[in-house]
Amino acid sequence: MIQKILGIYDCAVACLEKWLAPVVLLAVRVVPAIAFFKAGQTKIASWDSTLYLFEEEYQVPFLPFEMAAYLGTAAELILPPLLLLGIFTRATAGALFLFNIVAVVSYPAIWGGGFYDHQLWGMMLLVSVIWGPGKLAADNFIRGFFTK
Repeated sequence: MIQKILGIYDCAVACLEKWLAPVVLLAVRVVPAIAFFKAGQTKIASWDSTLYLFEEEYQVPFLPFEMAAYLGTAAELILPPLLLLGIFTRATAGALFLFNIVAVVSYPAIWGGGFYDHQLWGMMLLVSVIWGPGKLAADNFIRGFFTK
């Protein structure tokens, strides 16, 4: 009796892993990708404001404010589409994870309300780093194309 129940349980878990895991791994790529890309669009829409914020508000360590503004905006506009599509997913998610840490450290005002969002995005990015992109990613199609 117990063996039958365990067999049914194992079958149910295997089905969930097969069908639900790719959807969850896609979701943990989509949510932070959208958030970071929107932030990049906001920065590029008002470049003078962005430069002002990087000069006066954000305290990015070791970089001049103009370089930090360009690099930060480029990261927010280039990395999220790669993450969304699942291209070099682990490296892209890792880079965005580090970028997220720098954003939180550089802007202490974020600790009031937006800190929890950054924690969530950081955890989602770590999931992509650790478990990879899942089946619904360009990485798998590219790998399949080149390994034939």
